[in-house]
Formats: sequence, structure tokens, C-alpha cells
Amino acid sequence: MAMVSEAIDITQLRNISSGAVRQVAKNAATNSVDAYNGNNFNDILSTAMDNLSVTNGYLSDMEDEEIKWALGETDNTHDLTIAIQKATTALQYTVAIRDRVLEAYRELMQMQI
Repeated sequence: MAMVSEAIDITQLRNISSGAVRQVAKNAATNSVDAYNGNNFNDILSTAMDNLSVTNGYLSDMEDEEIKWALGETDNTHDLTIAIQKATTALQYTVAIRDRVLEAYRELMQMQI
């Protein structure tokens, strides 16, 4: 299975189940300063780490399904296709978030104080 090498813009996806994305969307919609508290960065970081664990789980499930199919232990290509699509989507989402974080970091580093 070849990994996706091109970056795909998934910023327009709707109904994302990630808690961090919903929280950021809610904060942006209310545009309220009091929605942010001192633990905001810690919450986002822990949620991001949890999402990385989920992505790794999907990748592991995909590899398990590929191995089962290659060894002939299953002929259910439907489960294999679902596992591949879940892993691909999760990886694309993770890469898009990483790219956005790096873009924000670069912008912060270029700011004049």
C-alpha cells in the first residue's frame, strides 16, 4: 500500500467528529474572548495527542487487514477497503492539521516585536 504523497486540502470538511475542531469552530463562531482560558493550549495539545493515537490505530488496523487479506485468512475486501479509507482520511486530516500548525508557527516567528 503506497502512502499518499500529495497534500490534500480538507479544511472544508463538515461534520468532523474531532472534539478539538468542534471546540475551535464554536469559539470562532461566538468570537468570545472569555471562551479561552488558561488551560486552552493544554486541552488542545492533549486532544491532538489523542487524535494522533486514533490515527495510529487506524493505520495499524489497515495493516492488519492487508496482512489478513494477503495471507488468505479473509476474502472480505469490504473490510479491507473500509480500513484503508479510514486510515487514509485520518492521515490526510493529521497532515492538514500539522501543516496548519507549522504555518502558524512560521508566521509567529516572522513577527517583529
